Amino acid sequence: RSTAYVKLLAEELRNRGYYKGFLTKDYIRNLCQAAPMHDIGKIAVPDVVLQKPGRLIPEEFEIIKKHTVDGGKIIGETFGNLGNEEYTEMAYQVARYHHEKWNGEGLKRNEIPLCAQIMAVADVFDAVSEKRCYRDAMSLEQCFAIIEQGSSQDFNPLIAEVFLECREKVGQIHNGIRTKQKEEIL
Repeated sequence: RSTAYVKLLAEELRNRGYYKGFLTKDYIRNLCQAAPMHDIGKIAVPDVVLQKPGRLIPEEFEIIKKHTVDGGKIIGETFGNLGNEEYTEMAYQVARYHHEKWNGEGLKRNEIPLCAQIMAVADVFDAVSEKRCYRDAMSLEQCFAIIEQGSSQDFNPLIAEVFLECREKVGQIHNGIRTKQKEEIL
């Protein structure tokens, strides 16, 4: 799901003339291939923490937060021999920086790689729009409100704005994937 949101957002940004020097066809292809790797670091998180049905205590939250560092490390150590340095670097950046906040304490604003800025919006939307072991899925209106509230704080305001302007297409992706998943189960 997050890959579909990433593709929509990157193409929409490009079509509107934003980030012309970055959003080439190759960049978007690499980004779409890297998007599923954004949470690869969660394989290093113990299941007792990852699948906990209730709220995390501060120590558990610190363990979860390490998945970005672990993900970057995993990609750096295992993808280095693929022969596509641009893809490997993008996969690293997506995994390592997709939780950086636009106004954050670590990297901030345009220090955050563009691919991670795009991934951040797609990841949060996907995370809140789907059921998790610790909560039900939120309505799409609530999900869009979270992106809107996070604009200029958690997310690049331009990227958040473009995503919000694509509500109808995002909803179609969300509902289309849900329908397809139900059909596959049946």
